[in-house]
Amino acid sequence: MAAKLQVVAVVSEFFQENAFIAWLEDSTECIVFDPGFDHPAIIEKVHDLGLTPAAILNTHAHGDHIAGNEALKTEWPESPLVIGAKEAFKLTDPVANLSRNYGHDLISPEADELVNEGDVYSAAGLDLEVYEIPGHSIGHVVFVWKGDTQSVVFGGDVLFQGSIGRTDFPDGSFEDLAASIRQKLYALPDDTVVLPGHGPATTIGHEKLHNGFVRAEV
Repeated sequence: MAAKLQVVAVVSEFFQENAFIAWLEDSTECIVFDPGFDHPAIIEKVHDLGLTPAAILNTHAHGDHIAGNEALKTEWPESPLVIGAKEAFKLTDPVANLSRNYGHDLISPEADELVNEGDVYSAAGLDLEVYEIPGHSIGHVVFVWKGDTQSVVFGGDVLFQGSIGRTDFPDGSFEDLAASIRQKLYALPDDTVVLPGHGPATTIGHEKLHNGFVRAEV
């Protein structure tokens, strides 16, 4: 029997951003997705679980999703920092990562590895398919784990329960975001779980029927 995927969320109060710690049952390694401002809680949770990050993955480089990168890299310097190739420049640019808008110039370490559409990124025993989903941010990617009985999307700020990521940023596009959701995410099985960057989990099937911004085309 295949090992079960385990996922724990750590929510940063600032922006209510979800960081996810994911690992396979009985493994000692994990992946941390989008470490936010409450990085002490993320680090404490990883230690409490007896895990070591095999990678730190960013879906995109807005400040609330990369604020914990430096702290996690300091704690686990051997863990590669991974982001989409078209988004990497924002890590070290406070204007592009929008942190200056909130009065704080946030600079992340540079990425150790870059991913593109169609790549499969493997770490901690997890094989994650990379989908490029622009619209909220130009180089936004999502990471899709396809299990034997169910798939999981680590989705960042693309598809929320009943909503979608903002598209009013300088490199945003509602048309691009809606098209990518319909063409890529809505092609996944209806029971696929979406773990978004903000708010509760949802499923592809629920959003296809009920999302007020991007419903499935019929």
